[in-house]
Amino acid sequence: MKTAWVFPGQGSQTAGMGLDLQRHPHAQNRFEEAAAILGWSVVECCTPPAEKLSQTRYTQPCLYVVETILADLYTAPMPDYVAGHSLGEFVALYRAGVYDFGTGLRLVKLRAELMDQASGGQMVALLEPDREQLDQVLAQTSEVVLANDNHPGQVVISGTPAGIATVLDKVQVKRAVPLAVSGAFHSPFMAEAAAQFNAYLATVPFADAQIPVLSNTDPTPSTDGALLKQRLLTQMTTGVRWREIVLQLAALGVTRVVELGPGKVLTSLIKRTVPEIELLNVATL
Repeated sequence: MKTAWVFPGQGSQTAGMGLDLQRHPHAQNRFEEAAAILGWSVVECCTPPAEKLSQTRYTQPCLYVVETILADLYTAPMPDYVAGHSLGEFVALYRAGVYDFGTGLRLVKLRAELMDQASGGQMVALLEPDREQLDQVLAQTSEVVLANDNHPGQVVISGTPAGIATVLDKVQVKRAVPLAVSGAFHSPFMAEAAAQFNAYLATVPFADAQIPVLSNTDPTPSTDGALLKQRLLTQMTTGVRWREIVLQLAALGVTRVVELGPGKVLTSLIKRTVPEIELLNVATL
């Protein structure tokens, strides 16, 4: 039986996540290491009411720390493949041995701070859109792109408020849900932030992966460290091809997927794309 481990991204965070992990010595050490790198406490940030947890600069590092600890402590045999949704890809790369915990956290810290500073953009989730109609309208609308292709009945568009209003006016959808984010993530409008992030990313050494990684920008599995870094360079400005990742896992013979992190967002998306895959959630100690 082939297995994949997947890691959720921003939007899966919940107040109280990871707090039970403090009972484990390894987690205690990781929380201390994270505090030294971040200059603030993940534990304090996640403790209810966790008012800061919804801010991107805090959300992403908290998710990375909690998910990497869960991945370290999960005692099942190593997976055949790993993947992560947006921020979750940084956890997947860590688990595959591409870089160590601290290196990944420094990347995530910078990414989160740059994305938190983005403004003027908007993201909206579309439930059961007319995909043919949506593709046609997006092709004609330069200010909006497909940011997340999550499953056949859910996508996220990203762009200017005016552009998104135009798309919503022209495309038939069951429901449109604005996302609580500061900017047009996973779109060309993140180019400035991406350039600053990539200047730092270029200096970070990537080892070859010990487990094949399916990237957001290219769902083809790879262990080539240089290629995995190249894919990450474009992640901030291009869409998350999650539906294609799930279909690729099924094509590779994966019959069991374990989601490591808070919530069941990815489990839900996978179930709607390939319902026959066995699913398991690991969110607590």
